[in-house]
Amino acid sequence: MAKVLVVTSGKGGVGKTTSTAALGAALAQTGQNVVVIDFDVGLRNLDLVMGAERRVVFDLINVVQGDAKLAQALIRDKRCETLSILPASQTRDKDALTSEGVAKVMEELREKFDWIVCDSPAGIERGAQLAMYHADMAVVVTNPEVSSVRDSDRIIGMLDSTTERAKRGEKVEKHLLLTRYDPGRAARGEMLSTEDVLEILSIPLLGIVPESEEVLRASNVGSPVTLSNPESAPARAYFEAARRLQGEKLEVHVPVERKGLFDWLFKKRVA
Repeated sequence: MAKVLVVTSGKGGVGKTTSTAALGAALAQTGQNVVVIDFDVGLRNLDLVMGAERRVVFDLINVVQGDAKLAQALIRDKRCETLSILPASQTRDKDALTSEGVAKVMEELREKFDWIVCDSPAGIERGAQLAMYHADMAVVVTNPEVSSVRDSDRIIGMLDSTTERAKRGEKVEKHLLLTRYDPGRAARGEMLSTEDVLEILSIPLLGIVPESEEVLRASNVGSPVTLSNPESAPARAYFEAARRLQGEKLEVHVPVERKGLFDWLFKKRVA
């Protein structure tokens, strides 16, 4: 049965879209049939991060309003055949998204895919509420800073009160993804530690994505980091997070960049 996963946070710029693309690609590489959906109408970026911006003809709004069929708007990834994207509109307003239209699209997607990964806009307004409404699971993306954690706490409250599951008296399965984490800075007290964040938010830790230039490099070339550099530290963090979403029990740690033979030889020469 298809699972609907929303990637959300209260604060912008914490890595929701990057995480949506990386987790979607990681899940798809296990053979699961995955679609990632951009709910950020008017400010879409998921198509850029996925390298599909020149292939967008129809979008989510077109499907919701009946101007295009779902199959016409879905874009299949050229690097991973089990991964697809449903882009948002860049020119329309969020009010063009209707609850009834989104419900119909989600029902159709559930018949076609194993995972439906929704990239939520930041904040608590209509777009974010529609992105999380049909969720079975949620990944709350948070940076180790006070303002980000406080906004995430508000989102967790919404997941427990405004979703379809909440209205049936059921819980949305919630997970914390800590991004842009630097263990050295956390040890010096320059950012919140993992323990501090977990104590405040009180939801299970899905993974810790270290601060890395690889994330920016992947976004700039239009590729999820789990496709562009699967051996990098952030990619390995996302792969492990995807395995935990599928039920595997893995100890959470902060991945570090692996040094190659050249790095080892160079280090010996300069020592």
